[in-house]
Amino acid sequence: MVKERIGLLGGSFDPVHSAHIALANAALHSLSLHQVQLLPAAQPWQKEQLGASAPHRIAMLELACEPYHHLVVNPVEVERGGPTYTYDTVSQLPSDKDYFWILGSDQLQNFTSWHHWQGILDHVRLAVAKRPGAALHAPTELQDYLQSQNKVLHHIDFAPTFISATLIRERLQQHQSVASMVPHSVVHYIEQHHLYQL
Repeated sequence: MVKERIGLLGGSFDPVHSAHIALANAALHSLSLHQVQLLPAAQPWQKEQLGASAPHRIAMLELACEPYHHLVVNPVEVERGGPTYTYDTVSQLPSDKDYFWILGSDQLQNFTSWHHWQGILDHVRLAVAKRPGAALHAPTELQDYLQSQNKVLHHIDFAPTFISATLIRERLQQHQSVASMVPHSVVHYIEQHHLYQL
């Protein structure tokens, strides 16, 4: 029996934006996935304080995913609470599915700094998408480990985008439009709840 292929896209989603959704859809098609789960972090250990609460970030994600049947929000990291480590998340996954951890080429370059990174690769395959200014190939330590384990680095056919949550938050604080970067339903939610205002 062929295992169901599931993509996992983690992040702060502070807020979710159009590039997140485009990446999830690109992974769905490039990797022939059955589903992509978006996992909002509780407290990303390599990032500063978040701008919106977990319930707000989950609500925005659900709005953004609503038009896409194969994109779903998985709140497991928020429900677990505390600092968010990818290893803790992937080690709790049901073993009856084939998982692909989706990441940008910028994250790929520092993957070996992640907590228990070799252990992460016991549970998921890595799938990388190009990000502006970051090489698409794995750093030497990661490449050597993948080869030693007979694992491959999967590539997602995705056009790099310069949209970032940091840029969106800055524009919102300056009362500038983000309509071209954020799904309409999410823009409405941000305005309704007065998020990311100074």
